[in-house]
Amino acid sequence: MMMDNSKQKIWFITGISSGLGKALAEAVIESGDMVIGTLRNTIEVDVFNNKHREEAFSVLMDVTNTAEIEKAFQVVKEKYGRIDVLVNNAGVGLAGAIEETSLTETRAMFEANFFGALQVTQAALPFFRQQRSGHIIQISSHGGVKAMAGFGIYNASKFALEGFSEALAAEVAPLGIKLTIVEPGPFRTNFAGDSFRQAEKTIEDYHATAGAFRERIKQANGKQEGDPYKAARAIMQIAGSENPPLRLPLGKTAIATITAKLASIQKDVDTFREVAEQAIF
Repeated sequence: MMMDNSKQKIWFITGISSGLGKALAEAVIESGDMVIGTLRNTIEVDVFNNKHREEAFSVLMDVTNTAEIEKAFQVVKEKYGRIDVLVNNAGVGLAGAIEETSLTETRAMFEANFFGALQVTQAALPFFRQQRSGHIIQISSHGGVKAMAGFGIYNASKFALEGFSEALAAEVAPLGIKLTIVEPGPFRTNFAGDSFRQAEKTIEDYHATAGAFRERIKQANGKQEGDPYKAARAIMQIAGSENPPLRLPLGKTAIATITAKLASIQKDVDTFREVAEQAIF
């Protein structure tokens, strides 16, 4: 039986058990909008649904499981019939030098951060196309713009997310669908805590680069500048905007990181412009 939620925005948010996803789900619920959230544990699903009987609903879904994604969106179709805002939040972190990181570890990272987000986006697009409206919000990272020694595979997964999202934004704009890539810096979530993965292999030659990065991540845990609840409010503000940005950095560190990347690109273009311009017929 399809529910009539015509007076509310319906948000589909992946990964609401902790961190930014949890903060965003709580903020959306408090605003009066409806949340459909994904969790990977049946007990968590039951607890959430018993607590939020009217203003929210959770489904069992792992973004790396195609069957669970298809089932979740079938439930959404039958129960609600529409989605107004999709937030691809679920993802994982991985530290390690490129040579240290195995292909198995790399593929697992891409399954969560790239293929998971891609499949969820593709599942939501038929809703948005039929509605001729909707807003896709991709949770990337400042590390999706500028790569860092010791974080390369994570960087690659977020670069890939940003690549397909930028193209998608151009594809769906004529259909009335919006897309924003959110690029947080370090936020005080469990991203750098128990859920943070590290490459099993270590190589002494990378101790001063990738090794130093691992240590910085450990030391920063619990001391990050970013407030996930303020980030949630910023995302909600963008979701309510008539003309949202394609990219939204969050936090002072993210702004500094992205500004440095832009300056680096501009410097290389300017310095080697003559060399580049010679490579034509």
